[in-house]
Amino acid sequence: MKKEKFLLIVVLIIIWQILSFLKVFPPYKLPSPVDVVRGFCDLLIAGTPPGYLLHKHALYSLYRVLWGYGLACLLSVPLGLLMGWSKSLHTMLSTLVDIVRPIPPLAWIPIAILWFGIGIKSAAFIIFLGAFPPILLSTISGVNSINPRLIEAAKTLHAGEKDIFFKVLLPGSIPSIFTGMRIGIGIAWMTLVAAEFTGVKEGYGLGYMIMTSRDLQLPGEIIAGMLVIGVIGLIIDKGIRIAEAKIIKWN
Repeated sequence: MKKEKFLLIVVLIIIWQILSFLKVFPPYKLPSPVDVVRGFCDLLIAGTPPGYLLHKHALYSLYRVLWGYGLACLLSVPLGLLMGWSKSLHTMLSTLVDIVRPIPPLAWIPIAILWFGIGIKSAAFIIFLGAFPPILLSTISGVNSINPRLIEAAKTLHAGEKDIFFKVLLPGSIPSIFTGMRIGIGIAWMTLVAAEFTGVKEGYGLGYMIMTSRDLQLPGEIIAGMLVIGVIGLIIDKGIRIAEAKIIKWN
């Protein structure tokens, strides 16, 4: 399977290079793979804007993502477990969640800037709003999908509410929780890059770097920045999958 994946990537790069060589698209619209590699090297060595190197852009973006996404995980998972367990709490909060959930995270950017200014707090707030709903809803769905017979069996063994919550509901919800976390991290990156398009106080960020490359008409660096975001997202997703496999195996 790994060979097939690698082969597919190689084939796509070859097709890409052929299209660029034949000038099917102008270079300013679709740079060749060689131009992208050259742009990646320029980002590493010279930086965009000059002096702002790629690794710092990546670290600043990752820092913002971890703040917003981490906060979303810390709040949405416990709240989702409680809403799935308590019908009264679910009834009380579900309407509020359903109202806020359809609002695009980017629509909160003006409010975030008014409340927190331009910086890490506003970016983390926007990322939080993007990642929170899918993790919350997946957690609630995980609790609701647990076979009621398991809960009844625990009660017949004289298990208390605390034991049922931690030994039945929480372990049984873990696959759904991780699914929500994987969806949430993807949305977190999308909202971060879009938020950085509006400007960043520190002058660093992958989204800000891509926008600057556009203003400087550097399409190779734009594609290189996009690929860096994809690779970082892939690594994080792989880490979540590894953690999920170990925890589910333990269960």
